[in-house]
Amino acid sequence: MFHRLWFCLCLCRLVGVFGDERKFVKMGNSVTINSGLTEIINDDHIQWTFYNASIANINKQINSMTVFDDVLDGRFRDRLKLDNQTGSLTITDFRMKHGGRYNLQSNNMNNTFIILVYDDISMKEGDSVTLNSDLTEIMDGDRIQWVFFNTYIAEINVTANSMEVYDDVLDGRFRDRLKLDKQTGSLTITNTTTEHAGVYLVLINRMGIYFFLAVCDEISVMEGDSVTLNSDLTETDKIEWRFGTGIDKIAEVTNSMTVYYDALGGRFRDRLKLDNQTGSLTITNITTKHAGRYLLLIIGSKFESVKMFRISVYDSVHCCGPTEAVIRLVLSALVGVATVILLVYDIRSRRAEQHQAHIHTSET
Repeated sequence: MFHRLWFCLCLCRLVGVFGDERKFVKMGNSVTINSGLTEIINDDHIQWTFYNASIANINKQINSMTVFDDVLDGRFRDRLKLDNQTGSLTITDFRMKHGGRYNLQSNNMNNTFIILVYDDISMKEGDSVTLNSDLTEIMDGDRIQWVFFNTYIAEINVTANSMEVYDDVLDGRFRDRLKLDKQTGSLTITNTTTEHAGVYLVLINRMGIYFFLAVCDEISVMEGDSVTLNSDLTETDKIEWRFGTGIDKIAEVTNSMTVYYDALGGRFRDRLKLDNQTGSLTITNITTKHAGRYLLLIIGSKFESVKMFRISVYDSVHCCGPTEAVIRLVLSALVGVATVILLVYDIRSRRAEQHQAHIHTSET
């Protein structure tokens, strides 16, 4: 039944089931789980566990700091770093097998963190896209389930010796498009359309990976300007806007509209505006700290999808927008042509002068 717990955590609903802190990390990136301490005092004993396995501890009384690389078949080997001042834990090169429940326990603290791993993939209509399971080989007893939002679309059950794709779900939108790799369990979607954009989840025993599959719009904005990210909706039941590699929620529309000004240390304070009908998001007075990847999660009663936007912010002094870049290129070309003309004219003038001087010399 553990996979049901993971299903409840599925990002398509993005609702906290428990009071634990949640953090999202992109596949292959590093993540730091902050202890919340500014300094470890003399009698502190800090212990980090992954599920029930101890993976790191600091004992200030005996002045020891240890990471346990070899636990859990060595899945954390050469990946753990402890901050000797705060006790915060960093996991590098984060993979599916590192996703799950981390616990921090000290003399006067007991905190739990749920760390979820994801990947994002850009697509064009007609592409074939492979969602990698992060396995090199399926083992005996493995059960691999693929979920699109809240619907199961494919499954491998080694114990039952079965491999199934569910072509007819969701009005047949995946019909003749799904292929399972029988060695790794990876899923390929062929001949994609926009209706295949969305949140995918692979569940493998006690582990899971989320995939955001979407067409990505590239947008360039001058610093200080405003930009609107269009939802392309006429109305919506529920949407969420998320930002950055941590997939932090910055705005949502449910029964009401909410913007989270305090997210990311107040980075978006007084800068976000939501359209109350379409859910489109406007960012005003944009700066370079607002550059990055934005995700729009559309979770309606009749339609569920994902849109992706990548915003770059340029400085009017050091950079220029696309139109200005073309103008500068044309001007540079004109200056180059003018320089060549002047050089040719100068050479010809010099030759003419030399020729006249030669004639004059000959006559005398």
